[in-house]
Amino acid sequence: MIPVPGYEGRRVAVFGLGRSGITAARALKAGGAVPVLWDDGVSGRLQAEAEGFTVEDLTAADWSGFAALVLSPGAPLTHPKPHWTVDRAKAAGVPVIGDVELFARALSALPQDKRPRVVAITGTNGKSTTTALIGWVLKQAGLTVHVGGNIGIGVLALPEPTPDAVYVIEVSSYQLDLTTSFAPDVAILTNISPDHLDRHGGMEGYVAAKARLFAGQTAGGLALVGVDEEWGRRIAESLRDRTGRVTTVMTNVVVVGGGRRGGVAPGTIAEKLSAARAERFAEGRFISLEATDGELTGDSIALADLTVARSLPGRHNAQNAAFAYAAARALGVSHDDAVAGLLSFPGLAHRMETVGVLGDVRFVNDSKATNADAARQALASYPSVYWIAGGVPKAGGIDDLADLFPRIARAYLIGQAADDFALTLGATPHQVVGTLDKAVEAAARDAAAAEGEQVVLLSPACASFDQFPDFEARGEAFRAAVLSLGARPPQVAK
Repeated sequence: MIPVPGYEGRRVAVFGLGRSGITAARALKAGGAVPVLWDDGVSGRLQAEAEGFTVEDLTAADWSGFAALVLSPGAPLTHPKPHWTVDRAKAAGVPVIGDVELFARALSALPQDKRPRVVAITGTNGKSTTTALIGWVLKQAGLTVHVGGNIGIGVLALPEPTPDAVYVIEVSSYQLDLTTSFAPDVAILTNISPDHLDRHGGMEGYVAAKARLFAGQTAGGLALVGVDEEWGRRIAESLRDRTGRVTTVMTNVVVVGGGRRGGVAPGTIAEKLSAARAERFAEGRFISLEATDGELTGDSIALADLTVARSLPGRHNAQNAAFAYAAARALGVSHDDAVAGLLSFPGLAHRMETVGVLGDVRFVNDSKATNADAARQALASYPSVYWIAGGVPKAGGIDDLADLFPRIARAYLIGQAADDFALTLGATPHQVVGTLDKAVEAAARDAAAAEGEQVVLLSPACASFDQFPDFEARGEAFRAAVLSLGARPPQVAK
């Protein structure tokens, strides 16, 4: 746990007692604060009381006595309308912050020579894989690494800071909205596409929340920005005038004649380019990285052949690899160690994860694809798929995936979105099956009847909450259904 100083003996309101809220309360208490907890749910309050926390109805509290309100990222700050605790806090002049801001303040309270380094990752899609991949690469290179935040362990539940440590933190737009002083050494924006618009008052608010990741960076910080979309390009351009470094990452690179781009081998930079370029490469400094066609290049230098990285298929994973490579190099990892880490990455659960093989049929769990843009990445990675999709739809449904419909051998539609998705698919072969287990059975049967190797892909393009508590539970249900058919897990499949 990371104790949070600065509130010794002062009352701090904590609303929302999920993972981040209860962890924030523990960290505040460890730092000497007097956290006062409340949650609309009885179970959260009972857990807090069992741990010895003060639980007080914040609707009747004297807000003038609070030093801060620590708000759960699940409670709205501004839209569709501010949570009632936000209104109470602002009326009393009480600052509203979140767990990532507490983390930032805990680190800034340390002497400069005692502070660890921080890599922070946000984006609409790809942030969890990029976070896990960076953590893996750094660990393989021998660094002391702590991975958490919006993925896995809450940020304040990570081990206490040591000077040699690197924190690799996934942060959501909700968490960024609640930060004021967060200043990561390496800040990464993977991409931006419409998502969570109801919580940010539209696209402009959502983009502004993502851009907050860079607001606190100092002169020594590195900003890595995905520029495949116009929003990313605008953010990158807005950062050009600042004193910190900016490196862009793109995948939509035109490859002339359909061939590989090639590039100068790292060992021949000084010979073929210049001594200055060789020095810049040795320091891990890049202007831009390009990731496409199974190849990672940076500033005309051939960095890695990603076609041999079994857990990083597709252009979107090449983008993730570019971010991980650049972040590792910026932290002092050598070129060879960074590439070795990329190629040995075992993959992330629920993100294009092969969970079983049955005959010539491979079953891929992409349950983390909770919107159409995320599902696009998976669909674009295979020439033909038996696609399981559906759940609670996001705005726009799957309309934007129409160019990929020819890759769908057949779709199996589940959940609330099934009927609407069926209309969108039109003449594309599909059937409404309702539940995930039925979809797995039907897809496995049809794929087995086809010739050659086939892929059954769960990439729902939807939230899970109509049938499952979260995407992890949905992914595990898919895994269980696949294995119940007699499929072999990938580690024993031949």
